[in-house]
Amino acid sequence: MNNILYLECYAGISGDMFVASLLDLGVDKNYLMENLQTLPLDGYKIEISRVKKMALDACDFNVILDIDNHDHDMNYLHSEHHETHHHNHNHSHEHYHHHEHCGLKEIVEIINKSQITDRAKEIAIRIFNIIANAEAKAHGVSIDEVHFHEVGAVDSIVDIVAAAVCIDKLNIDRVVCPKIYEGQGFVRCQHGQMPIPVPAVVNIAIEHGLRLHYTQIKGELITPTGAAIIAGIQTEDKLPEEFIIKKIGIGAGKRKYDIPNVVRAMMIEVK
Repeated sequence: MNNILYLECYAGISGDMFVASLLDLGVDKNYLMENLQTLPLDGYKIEISRVKKMALDACDFNVILDIDNHDHDMNYLHSEHHETHHHNHNHSHEHYHHHEHCGLKEIVEIINKSQITDRAKEIAIRIFNIIANAEAKAHGVSIDEVHFHEVGAVDSIVDIVAAAVCIDKLNIDRVVCPKIYEGQGFVRCQHGQMPIPVPAVVNIAIEHGLRLHYTQIKGELITPTGAAIIAGIQTEDKLPEEFIIKKIGIGAGKRKYDIPNVVRAMMIEVK
């Protein structure tokens, strides 16, 4: 029998919202933590908790960095050409190399050195490739020139590897995501003001045929990590006409909007 995951993204999607929704769906948090601990990375800790989002009980997955100097949802990728005045991080990582930023090659090495399953590695690497391609196109550089700031890299590696571990653990065969809601306006990032959806999200949507639905909400609802996760795992964008909901998971976002800032993940079955 197919395990079908249906994702309801009426408040957009980010890496932490997605991971939280799958934890709430039933992935054992100790299993996830044990897998993440095999990554050759430090400089962060994880908090998993219950929060209320407009009276909805939801799971919250929070990556807390030793130096937390950026908005979790900021566009933290850049190319060498845009590197002008970013602060120097002098903190040392026992495993993680001491350079200021790392590219796709280094991230793939970090993932491959972990003890997560081969399928989880493959999913995580696919998602990172999607982001790197989208950012390269946004900045007009080659994929080899796209670099993650060191602090941002830790954040996104943890979110994306956690997402891959959860998808693998739930033995999901099909992923249905009919549409992803997005806000409007501009978001601040290290390049100045970026229009919403940010260029990386637009490029992912073009490349992978994501169906976007614009709302009146001011602000970024879809992050590049969130868009790349959907692009990397989605198998279809149409719900079966009739289905049974077997289980539901609610993952919390970090922001406040006029609607509950959550992703709802449902395991569904077609009879």
